[in-house]
Amino acid sequence: MEINERSNTAGQPVRALVQRSHRGPGDLTLTTDRRRPAAGPGEYLIRVGAAGVNFADVMQTRGTYGGGPQPPYVAGFEAAGEIVGVGPDIKEPLDAGAHVVGAGPGAFAQYMTMPAAGVLPVPPGWSDAAALGLVLNWATALAALKPLGEVKKGETVLVHAAAGGVGQAAVRLARHYGARVIATASPAKHDTVKALGADEVLDSRRPDLAAETTRLTGGVDLVLESVGQATFRTSLAVTKPFTGRIVVFGAASGDATLTTHDLVFTHPVQVKGLHIGALAVAAPSLYRELLVEIETLIAHGVYAPGTPRVHPLAEGARVLRQLEAGRTQGKLALDPWR
Repeated sequence: MEINERSNTAGQPVRALVQRSHRGPGDLTLTTDRRRPAAGPGEYLIRVGAAGVNFADVMQTRGTYGGGPQPPYVAGFEAAGEIVGVGPDIKEPLDAGAHVVGAGPGAFAQYMTMPAAGVLPVPPGWSDAAALGLVLNWATALAALKPLGEVKKGETVLVHAAAGGVGQAAVRLARHYGARVIATASPAKHDTVKALGADEVLDSRRPDLAAETTRLTGGVDLVLESVGQATFRTSLAVTKPFTGRIVVFGAASGDATLTTHDLVFTHPVQVKGLHIGALAVAAPSLYRELLVEIETLIAHGVYAPGTPRVHPLAEGARVLRQLEAGRTQGKLALDPWR
């Protein structure tokens, strides 16, 4: 087994962002005294080149993410970087020195461990930062559209929060699969979403959002719902009865409620839940199919290198506060080495 010599310094202190409480991003602090981890069974040790920032990170700082870590903990869970250590019990391990993208606890640090089963190689010629989103944002969007959403050519898809990381991927993928795309976003982000190929972009906060969506579409076939409380009633109202699907993979504005009475008498639609990490564990063959499809999308130029906004690690708390306030768009990343 080849192991890069840097893996022999396990336990040395590294820079990391540690969440001290469940009071929000304000308690995310930069430290230099965390011990460098070591790769365990089925894991790679990764020298993090870039760490992805996701709304789930915000939820974890508030203690609202199901099964999330308890403070104090090294924050972050998505990263791309170089393999510098290979743990035991990995079938056909990649060599040390290979660059991969994947997920695991403690990504907002210079080094982290990552389950080998869920990684993908960084595509040739791409930077680590450009590969962020591949196994989370794009996999989530693809799962919501295809195996769960069952999107078909000519159908109409409503994408909420279309300027975010998953939202942008969803708009591009839905158009690739031949769907008509209605997107919602705040007005300042409309040009960005329109440039991705959305047919219509609506103000996510307009009071007549449901009525306007129905006027434009006559009812949508598929809704990608990640906002929750602020949009969920609209999603139910605009989805075609019985044949229409809603895939729920987030609740950025808070939880929404749905009763059996709603489903039987008011909104007889198909509602499906999606958590890409849970899907990877519960249905690994399906998850691998998603990753294979993403590799095909890359090969065909549908999925181009990402262009995330990369911030120094010390700015992590500020970045998460902006994300929580809805003042960001596109993919965000942290560089733990600056």
